[in-house]
Amino acid sequence: MKQESHSRTGGGDHPASLGRGSENLHAKLCSGSHHAEQILQTLNSYRLGGIFTDVVLATGGQEFPCHRAALSASSTYFRALFAGGAKEGRQGTVHLPEVSAPGMSLVLDYIYGGDILIQGDNVEGLLELSSFLQIPRLKDACVAFLEGQLRPLNCLGILKVANSFSIPSLTERSKRCLLEGFVEVSRHKEFLELGAEELVGCLSSERLAVRKEESVFEAVLRWVRHDVAARKGALKDLLQHVRLPLLDPVYFLEKVETDELIQESKECIPLLLEARKYYVQGREASSRRSRPRRYMELAEMIVVIGGCGKKGSLKFPFVDLFHPESKQWKPLSSVPGYTRSEFAACTLKNDVYISGGHLNGRDVWMLSSQLNVWMRVACLQKGRWRHKMATLQGKIYAVGGYDGFCRLASVECYDAFSNSWADVAPLPEAVSSAAVVPCLDKLYVIGGAVEDGANTDKVQCYDPEENKWTLLSAAPFHQRCVSAVTLDHSIYVVGGLLSNIFSYSPQEDTWSEVASLPGPLENCGVTVCSGKIYILGGTDENEQGTDKVFAFDAETGVVEPETPLQRCTSCHGCVTILRSRTR
Repeated sequence: MKQESHSRTGGGDHPASLGRGSENLHAKLCSGSHHAEQILQTLNSYRLGGIFTDVVLATGGQEFPCHRAALSASSTYFRALFAGGAKEGRQGTVHLPEVSAPGMSLVLDYIYGGDILIQGDNVEGLLELSSFLQIPRLKDACVAFLEGQLRPLNCLGILKVANSFSIPSLTERSKRCLLEGFVEVSRHKEFLELGAEELVGCLSSERLAVRKEESVFEAVLRWVRHDVAARKGALKDLLQHVRLPLLDPVYFLEKVETDELIQESKECIPLLLEARKYYVQGREASSRRSRPRRYMELAEMIVVIGGCGKKGSLKFPFVDLFHPESKQWKPLSSVPGYTRSEFAACTLKNDVYISGGHLNGRDVWMLSSQLNVWMRVACLQKGRWRHKMATLQGKIYAVGGYDGFCRLASVECYDAFSNSWADVAPLPEAVSSAAVVPCLDKLYVIGGAVEDGANTDKVQCYDPEENKWTLLSAAPFHQRCVSAVTLDHSIYVVGGLLSNIFSYSPQEDTWSEVASLPGPLENCGVTVCSGKIYILGGTDENEQGTDKVFAFDAETGVVEPETPLQRCTSCHGCVTILRSRTR
């Protein structure tokens, strides 16, 4: 008998009726978070009813029936305990004396339902439990809650929690809140409970956000006076990180020098003397404590004055101001009178002075940093060109140069109070285009030209107390058109078509090579700003001007490119002044 065949349209529920490709069809009946939520709710009802439970957690006099699988799914601690074969994991009851009963109840609510109310009064306990039981997502939720609660009022307390549980992200955020809100933080009780090392860490941080240094000084005294007997010994270590030179001079006289605690501390006297010296001499008495903090109203900025163009023939009247933090250039009042090159430039009490700039030039101009106006001051006694100026002990020294016939040994000194120049002891060797730089209350003249085709390696040192010059260890080069700056009691020399930066230690009378430049430069501008040495413009071995700028970090030895000059420039003046960020 012939078997009856099924119609393609018939057959009811027979698989063949689904047609071709039926093996690729399936239904997702259990997908989505709703399904997972239903499973958890069911497991939680089983836990609360004691259904299918296979382990009991005993803590704080209470017992919590649970499911090993559910605990292991959320907690690395329980997974290792139950899977490791240890005796405790095989028993029906697991004792957890380290865990409180209320805390355990909250954690189980989270494991079985994912729903937990984190509050200020339970977050630390939950963080401790999530760390102990190794529940990453609960720990992350606690950290996120604490980060959201960070305020100057509580950042020190949260910082302690972050440190005790080794949470780097929370530690960093807490420190940022502390430093950015330091003035407000210092008014709260928790600030007075800081350790001396922790407070030093705050004061020494470059991220400390204060508008005025007076608030830092007041915070230090408030901390010391909280327990004078135990803390007065730390006063000197703390004051080392207060930038006393940046205090208002009247405030310094009335609040700092008259303070009884400071008067009793002989160790603090050098810090007071340094501040006094800064008030008298201005930025000449530079130290780390005289550098404005990043968020202060005043900031260190670089002034680039005049100079020559790329080919050397064009002379610029422009004066530009550069702020290394914002990377912005702003114009200042142009150089007055005729254009000039290879003139001398320096600062005195935050004002900019220039002299010379052409053969037998005697005129001297001052740019007021407050008014942004050039003013003529007393002329040099001797017309000079290719000389240098430097500030030492509140006076300006014009050194050497060229008068069209010979190099000059003469040196003259400018007194701003009398607005007059006076001769001082001449150089042992006449030079032009040398590096002239003050350091440790003496003046150093390094290298320079002695004849049209001859340079010197001599280092000539002037002591203003004795009005006397001496010769020191020779430089490791014979160059002209070099420049030098002082940073942290060391002298750094660049230019003269040298490809390297050299360092000289006046205290040890020794030279060393500290870094390499991308290429040789001469007639470049050099200045110290924000603790780094900036090398701006100059000419290369082909006598081509450049707009390149480099920043040298003496601590790391690294030279990095910076925002370029406004134009290719050489033979220009280059100094650093303090200026308001908003001007």
